[in-house]
Amino acid sequence: DAAEAIAYLKNRGITGEIAARFELGFAPDGWENLTATAAGQPERLALLVKAGLVANRDKGGYYDRFRSRIIFPIHDGRARVIGFGGRMLGDGEPKYLNSPETPAFHKGAELYNLHRARAAIAKESFSFVVEGYTDVLSLTQHGIDNAVATLGTATTTIHLQRLFRLAPSVVFCFDGDRAGRRSEERRVGKECRSRWSPYH
Repeated sequence: DAAEAIAYLKNRGITGEIAARFELGFAPDGWENLTATAAGQPERLALLVKAGLVANRDKGGYYDRFRSRIIFPIHDGRARVIGFGGRMLGDGEPKYLNSPETPAFHKGAELYNLHRARAAIAKESFSFVVEGYTDVLSLTQHGIDNAVATLGTATTTIHLQRLFRLAPSVVFCFDGDRAGRRSEERRVGKECRSRWSPYH
């Protein structure tokens, strides 16, 4: 299925260089591709469950959480992989799926690409907050390196604290269509809107 994943990325205008730079991967279709790698290793399987990569079936057993998806590794501020985001190939739902909350991964505290964008944000004196992973990749591909994305959540006070430590301004840059405006209302949380305008 690798050819389908590569075709999707090319169709989105993402080059092989950017895909490599952002360490993109692919979870093929199937319910037990990853689970099978821990066969006979209960400690390894328990770790996969704890990391949110494998989930428990209601009637016993396990299944892979990410299937038929482009995989975007999510890093913490020290560039350690702490979670994953997956974009469905085709028309399945949900379109985007993130790792669940784990001891290492807290969506309300992390920003996609912050570990790479840190220096550029400080240099430019502002950060872009965009809707998703591919928006960050597209901007980077065009030489804009100070972009981050929230992880399917509203922008939190913790997010803004982390960004304002690096630069005095934050610019929210969501799609201009109706869905983008709804995303703005959802992602720029009420507390944040009361203190900063939606765009700066």
